[in-house]
Amino acid sequence: MEPVAGEHYHKQMIGMLEAIWGEGFLSPGGPEEVARLVAGTDFAGKSVLDIGCGAGGIDLALVKNHGAGYVCGIDVEDTVLSHARALIAREGLGQRIGCLKVAPGPLPFPPASFDIVFSKDSIVHIPDKAALMAEVFRVLKPGGRFVASDWLIGVDGPPSPEMAAYIAAEGLDFGMASPGRYRAAMKLAGFEEIEVVSRNAWYRQQARTELDRLKGPVGAAAAKIVGQAFVEENIGIWSRMIPVLDSGEHCPTHLKGRKPD
Repeated sequence: MEPVAGEHYHKQMIGMLEAIWGEGFLSPGGPEEVARLVAGTDFAGKSVLDIGCGAGGIDLALVKNHGAGYVCGIDVEDTVLSHARALIAREGLGQRIGCLKVAPGPLPFPPASFDIVFSKDSIVHIPDKAALMAEVFRVLKPGGRFVASDWLIGVDGPPSPEMAAYIAAEGLDFGMASPGRYRAAMKLAGFEEIEVVSRNAWYRQQARTELDRLKGPVGAAAAKIVGQAFVEENIGIWSRMIPVLDSGEHCPTHLKGRKPD
């Protein structure tokens, strides 16, 4: 289970996060939070691009629970993609879900390729939000929808010492932006019906439940797979995250917009 050089989501990390959030999920809330995010958007029979598909659980939920016609999941790391492909094959859904490795940068698709562009807690890794939103807008069909959640920072400017300590503990290439920056980037790209809805109140409580689970039987079970030291490291991360959730500086958020017809 040695990490692959350059990969953030190595097998040990995947195992740790699945222990907390469920098989195939690398971000909070499992299929229930996916359902809350997609509420109000018709996925039935639609072509969907999932930016940062991760370990596959979300794409399975989009097809099995929400009727997506075809999901193209993209990611930049081989380990998560291999994990996702194995789950998809096990479910017999290889004809409706594909996983593609991409390089950072412009999306490798022609204009107007998808009915919906989806992402869950992945575009935090992309610093240039204006360029991202322009690309999302480009690959959407007229009338298409952008549906995402992401990890936002409450305000623009340098993070507080507490927030900086949390980001450093995560060890991820966070490119966090404020709600205002996201809204401005979506408007500049041409989106209408823009929605930016904070999920901070929900995750403040959820994170405490997750920390309790890490300190209890879930953590003990995970330690047998990933090692006690790795569990303790993640307990430290959650302990740094909760204060910045409480302050509102860390604000998970739902983001939605529509490309005009």
